[in-house]
Amino acid sequence: MVKQKYYVVWKGRKTGIFTSWAECEKQVKGFVGAQFKAFGSSKEAEAAFIAQYEDYQGKVSSLGKWKTASVQPILPSICVDAACSGSPGKVEYRGVITETGEQIFHTGPYEQGTNNVGEFLAIVHALTWQFKHNSHVTIYSDSENAISWVINGKCKTNLKHSPKNAVLFALIHSAENWLAENELPEDKIMKWDTDLWGENPADFGRK
Repeated sequence: MVKQKYYVVWKGRKTGIFTSWAECEKQVKGFVGAQFKAFGSSKEAEAAFIAQYEDYQGKVSSLGKWKTASVQPILPSICVDAACSGSPGKVEYRGVITETGEQIFHTGPYEQGTNNVGEFLAIVHALTWQFKHNSHVTIYSDSENAISWVINGKCKTNLKHSPKNAVLFALIHSAENWLAENELPEDKIMKWDTDLWGENPADFGRK
């Protein structure tokens, strides 16, 4: 059975929410600067339509799904995510304010890394950011491995050390030292529920 999709048109011959591609296409095909995107539920589409196209441009359509979920993430909070082109490959990570999507840090890309290493460093970076800003909010990551590594204070990656990723390993070593010297906030690092909330707000939109 084909799942029903909902098409938001922010800019076209007619704007609104359409329940078929045929209707959406009539509004956007050949229309210069058309702005539109498909969503998996009417609630997601409704939330998107009252927002701005730029909030969704180039991002996965489930981004923002958490705003209409029956159970929502803890707010205020910080979300972190990593992106890696290949394994190993160039890796970068960032952290955003969950409620607004405002980016508070972005680091990389670094050569010869992995996604889990990026996720690990992102969580520790969020912890150090909170320490500097006297903040004590929940940190969300969608990587169970990275969360476990942070809790145990050790980045248990199988990534091989090489001259290309020497900087990355220096960051890992620094992160492990910080974890050894600082007490983690209890129950403040949590798994982002992608099934319920859609993509993590820090997602790079490259899936």
